Amino acid sequence: MPQRITARGTRRRGFCHNGRLAAQAIAHFARFLTFRIQGFAVSDHSTDVPSQTADTASGAEPFTFPQLTFAEVRAALLAGQEIALLDVREEDPFAQSHPLWAANLPLSRVEIEAWARIPRRDTRVVVYGEHQGDDLAPRAAAVLRKLGYRDVNLLAGGLDGWIAAGGEVFRDVNVPSKSFGEWVEGLRHTPSLSAQEVQALLDAEADVVVVDARRFDEYQTMNIPGSTSVPGAELVLRVRELAPDPATRVIVNCAGRTRSIIGTQSLVNAGLPNPVAALRNGTIGWTLAGQTLERGAQRRHPAQVREATLAVAREGARAVADRAGVQRIALDDVASLNAPGRTVYRFDVRTPEEYAAGHLPDFASAPGGQLVQETDHQAPVRGAWIVLADDDGVRADMTGSWLAQMGWTVYVVDPHSAHVRSAQGGWPLHTPSAPDVASVTPALLARWLDDAKPGEIAVLDFTASANYVKRHVPGAWFVIRARLADALRAVGPAQRYVLTCGSSLLARFAAADLRHLTDAEIVVLEGGTQAWINEGLPLEKGETRLASARDDRYRRPYEGTDNAAEAMQAYLDWEFGLVDQLHRDGTHGFRVI
Repeated sequence: MPQRITARGTRRRGFCHNGRLAAQAIAHFARFLTFRIQGFAVSDHSTDVPSQTADTASGAEPFTFPQLTFAEVRAALLAGQEIALLDVREEDPFAQSHPLWAANLPLSRVEIEAWARIPRRDTRVVVYGEHQGDDLAPRAAAVLRKLGYRDVNLLAGGLDGWIAAGGEVFRDVNVPSKSFGEWVEGLRHTPSLSAQEVQALLDAEADVVVVDARRFDEYQTMNIPGSTSVPGAELVLRVRELAPDPATRVIVNCAGRTRSIIGTQSLVNAGLPNPVAALRNGTIGWTLAGQTLERGAQRRHPAQVREATLAVAREGARAVADRAGVQRIALDDVASLNAPGRTVYRFDVRTPEEYAAGHLPDFASAPGGQLVQETDHQAPVRGAWIVLADDDGVRADMTGSWLAQMGWTVYVVDPHSAHVRSAQGGWPLHTPSAPDVASVTPALLARWLDDAKPGEIAVLDFTASANYVKRHVPGAWFVIRARLADALRAVGPAQRYVLTCGSSLLARFAAADLRHLTDAEIVVLEGGTQAWINEGLPLEKGETRLASARDDRYRRPYEGTDNAAEAMQAYLDWEFGLVDQLHRDGTHGFRVI
């Protein structure tokens, strides 16, 4: 059991007072893996390479992993075989360059995310990623193997090998979905209006309704003046309540292009009689046109729809789903889809609030608009099957129609009674047991920090950098877990390291890494930084102590209100070029109805 440190006593073990020895330990760790896993060899491939585990130095047999070439990965994608191509770098370097179907799963978070995102342990997984000359892929592969994945491979030559073999690479995040949106617009000529045209309609008080297809929190950050939040999958279900007169023009916007294109085309496909158009280039285009955005708006779609509205929406959505090849399945038959060699994702596409109030067991929350927008994150196993559920017969069909056009095999659960939605709350976190680590209460840590002399205590915060900048324990250092050895050089030696993150979970896994680097005492903040906040203890904000670069998250040019005009225009130019990239890549598998 982990030891809990309270005001009644402390546990002090092996302080590392020798800075030279600490530096040697850090250098040793930088060369070898964090995780000490006994040897496992795969001899089916002549290109097998060993992972550099900590046991390598002591003579234990290291893991070895087969390598798959660009041609082999491409062949699997073209054949529709299941494959998860994982980029284990942090999100910002991932966003700079990656294959179309690569999913970002940072080495720092493999234990936290892998089981939920790649549910079948015998999925073919291909791993790549490098940071400043350090090949992260063998380390990530070893962690995946420890988690029970049996078909783990390295991408031959890594990303450089992919490019050298002629593989196309893409910028940004959620690229399959964004490129799909451009593909749809090019084939279906989705109607759109410029920012200036929409502004003129609003100024003239024309019969117009503007609906924002993004998440509500994005809408609150900035929105078109007078618009109403109607996230993507809600549009066909609810827009008739906002525009009951068929003569009313409906304009759909997002921050850039994808969600407005998909939202507008959804209304067209489902047979909405109103004139419909996308706001061309979204809030980016609005800003570049020099027009003013609203902030902090609270307007949301109607919570209820009339029975007549529901019936029409259901009929239109069903017709679109049928055209796209979406299949039907009874709830009792969903389990029959499970078969050796097949991954089945189950998603509830309603709003998070509806999901929390009651959902089908074993179905994860994935609001439909965001599922279409972030498919690479929600379903990183390309070739898997997807099962969707709702309670209205509209949202799952519309979501499924788009996923099917993106090349997925999709089932929608037949109507079912409310009592079977017996699970409540959020989706449980599927992770291995966190390592046993002594913990300290927030109150005692506060006293430690008040009494500490220089070099006695170092607080390491493994949360997302955006959260760290927003607020953190005073004196804490921001650290990216996968770069812990390098980060300790910036932090310097300490007698006691206190590790934290939002909830303490990631910090506990990081503590196991830190044990290989130092003989100093290691404890975790009980309940993480959130517990510190709940106690009302002092906080710092800003980039006060960065032991790692802030590249754990890619700064989207369409987020926030302080982006440079050049960055926003460059983002639009990139989106305009995606169709050409899809043609060159050739693995997209899109089939637009």
